[in-house]
Amino acid sequence: MLLSILWILMMGFFVGQIARRLGAPPLIGMILVGIVLSPPVLNLISLDVLGAADEFRTLAVMIILMKAGLGLDREKLAQQGTVALRLGFLPAMCEAIAIAIAAMVIFQFDWTTGLLLGCIIGAESPAVIVPGMLRLKSLGLGVTKGIPDAILTGSALSDVLLLLVFSLLLNFLRDGGVEQITLFGGFTVNTVYLLPIQVILQVVLGILFGYLAARLLVLVLTKQNWTQNAVQDTVIAASLALFLVIIANNLPYFSGYLATMAMGFFLIELDAPLARRLRSGFDSLWVVAEIFLFVLLGASIQLQTLEKVLLPGVVILAIGLLIGRMIGWYLSTVGSNWNWHERLFLLPGNSAKATVQAAIGAIPLAQGIAGGEIILAIAALSILITAPLGAWSTAVFAPKLLTKGEVDPTKVTVATRTVFLAAVDTSSLATEVFTKVADLARRSNGEVIVLHIVNTSNSPSVERLQAQAKKILSDIKYEFVTASGVVPETIIQIAETYQVTAIVMGKRGHQPWEQVLVGSVSQAVLEASQIPVILLDNYTR
Repeated sequence: MLLSILWILMMGFFVGQIARRLGAPPLIGMILVGIVLSPPVLNLISLDVLGAADEFRTLAVMIILMKAGLGLDREKLAQQGTVALRLGFLPAMCEAIAIAIAAMVIFQFDWTTGLLLGCIIGAESPAVIVPGMLRLKSLGLGVTKGIPDAILTGSALSDVLLLLVFSLLLNFLRDGGVEQITLFGGFTVNTVYLLPIQVILQVVLGILFGYLAARLLVLVLTKQNWTQNAVQDTVIAASLALFLVIIANNLPYFSGYLATMAMGFFLIELDAPLARRLRSGFDSLWVVAEIFLFVLLGASIQLQTLEKVLLPGVVILAIGLLIGRMIGWYLSTVGSNWNWHERLFLLPGNSAKATVQAAIGAIPLAQGIAGGEIILAIAALSILITAPLGAWSTAVFAPKLLTKGEVDPTKVTVATRTVFLAAVDTSSLATEVFTKVADLARRSNGEVIVLHIVNTSNSPSVERLQAQAKKILSDIKYEFVTASGVVPETIIQIAETYQVTAIVMGKRGHQPWEQVLVGSVSQAVLEASQIPVILLDNYTR
């Protein structure tokens, strides 16, 4: 089992990075690794790991939905009005109906079995859509109109609806009739009539439990201070989110995934600093969870079932996507402020299939439903086609179809490279500068550029500075740079060239006079630099 995990992590990571360097999303490489490592090919994943694949997928989807919730913007969602709500129901249902009709014609399915297939294929994949939308938010693409937020919310709601309809249809086909429920007073009600109530209940209770969980986290982590660092915060938050998902599986009265997403959303409103710390922690968790999710997703694809339905399966997927889902997208955005470019972006941005299809695609076959083998094959085909295509096309077409706005660092993690410039001379203040810049770099996981302006007569001094830098900055990535020229202008030029975060330098250099507050070089850099400058003296601690 440990060897299987090693294969998954190492092969998944490196092949994913190869895919990224070739211009494709890393998940394409990870899915291919899963296919290669699966039992029908190299058989390098143990049965114990494959048996736990559903649990691994549940954990990974919980992490990515928590990330999604921590990245939602309440103001942008409110600005969209009903667009996010309509995106949660209309595209998925229109696609499911279109697929059902196509399956009735191509495979001679009855209406119920065709709609069962439609519910499986129509569900959207949070594992593909959420990372893509969060990346767009970090780049500022579509954020002015809240397009990524609307897609994130809509994809979570659509899965709630389709999974409920799927369960209802599965019970109907398995039991041979519509289930009747006896209420208080002896009244019997058809479960079909209760479907709208079930959907509303799942959504409302999911949001409510997410809010209560967020309040509990704020109480425990912030007000009571039970934890000492961000890692512990992340462990507690992830455990609570996973608890919501597990409880929802055993008590299917609310959506556990929606509750997880809502918890992240409400944390932003209740305690923004805590949300920021958790966002960083879940970013780290996703690095590992993503590999497991997509490698095991590839390993679960039944390649041998694809041969008989490859061409008709592609036709059905195309009908569902290009006819059914596009009708739903149009109806969802009628009356909105989206232009046609932004509506067209829904084609790549809101169509990927993966996790839901892998989780429920085999259930009809396992329960003896007629046509179950075909349903499983088309579910596998939808993953192979739409997951890589959706991830790739989102990254490619988003810059062409969406308008770039201002990035909100309070909602997403903005990856920035922190670099400090240590401008040192041969005075005693060099030690203070090295010590201070080392402390700043350690706190921010940053890098250091050590700059010394040289002349031809001080090479021994340069060697002493290099030795001092090597000693004080031994655990920090740094580069020692020497240059010649007018000192203030050279410092600013090097700082701009390396795009440093701040310049750290001494106040007075070799000037011994205590009455001199700031030396001429320091004064010139302060006045001319557009980059923040930190000045130190011998009394700085």
